[in-house]
Amino acid sequence: MSERAIRPIQFHVVQRGETTPLQTWLYRLAAVGLAIVMGGLFLWVLGYNPFLVYAAMLKGALGSAGMQKETIKLMIPLCLTALGVTLAFKMRFWNIGAEGQICAGAIAASYFAYFHNGMPRTLLLVVMAVSAIIFGGLWGLIPAYFKTRFGTNETLFTLMLNYIIGYVITYLREGPWRNPEGGFAAMPRFVKEARLPEVWFPGVGNIHIGWIVMFIMVLGIFFYLRHTKQGYEIAVVGENEATARYAGMPVGKIIMRTMFLSAGLCGLVGMLQVSGPDRQLTDAVANGRGFTAVSVAWLARLSPAGILVVSFLFSVMEKGCSMMQTEFRIPASMSEILQGVILFCVLGAEFFISYRVVRRKEKA
Repeated sequence: MSERAIRPIQFHVVQRGETTPLQTWLYRLAAVGLAIVMGGLFLWVLGYNPFLVYAAMLKGALGSAGMQKETIKLMIPLCLTALGVTLAFKMRFWNIGAEGQICAGAIAASYFAYFHNGMPRTLLLVVMAVSAIIFGGLWGLIPAYFKTRFGTNETLFTLMLNYIIGYVITYLREGPWRNPEGGFAAMPRFVKEARLPEVWFPGVGNIHIGWIVMFIMVLGIFFYLRHTKQGYEIAVVGENEATARYAGMPVGKIIMRTMFLSAGLCGLVGMLQVSGPDRQLTDAVANGRGFTAVSVAWLARLSPAGILVVSFLFSVMEKGCSMMQTEFRIPASMSEILQGVILFCVLGAEFFISYRVVRRKEKA
């Protein structure tokens, strides 16, 4: 065979050049379409009519004012948690501990709800919120300190802290905070003064005041990241830590401050959850939102406005899947697989926005 014989065609990945905003959104829309088709094929293989199932999902999430209300209740903690982790992600501090920070804030808020509930309602709720932010922030400062002092891996550190604080709640539930009047291990319900007031949401009805906090935080985080000195410092540290040090920025201080804010916002989520829908401290106060929020933040490209939209879509999918289980008797595991298929396609679009697969011919 000739030395210049052609080898078989090979595929390789190359970085894509600049893409316009229109191209970026076209990729994402194509990914959503592919996800819907793949999800439909999955349901068809299982013996279900995908059109009926999808219709039931939309009906379950948006079919009535009551269902819309439940969807928004799911959206509030997810959106706020995604905003919290976005602060850390902007400076490339991989905060995977939002689950634990939610739990920390919930514990701090519950302490005042259970043992200092004689205060006026407004004062009690403010104290609960402030304590949740502080305790959640302090819990997040632990990995930030070890990162700046000893260079530890923040991903593993924050992940392990989730389990520690989770077992603290289990200890409180089965020990000192256990409801003596209950027949099983559970904590008491909050008194009325420790519950969030409800405010009218346009077109839906009364929802706890957390939805106002959510919109305020979306605007606040956008302004903080785009129009403040601290937001600029976060961006510089995220781009290149060495450059930030060369420019005279106190990198360690910036990491500590930003991580406190990131974890503190997640702690506030814990307070809103126990004082809003749950009305008591439970093991499921975080309920996986800390991990889902990571996907939400990345899909939104760390944009506060994008997080608002993506968290709403995730909440529609979650609420819709619960209706799908009820109406079609589809096991929870199957609905989770369907969510995974959709999420995989949408996340895959982010890869093709930055890279492309090409083929080449190599000579021997």
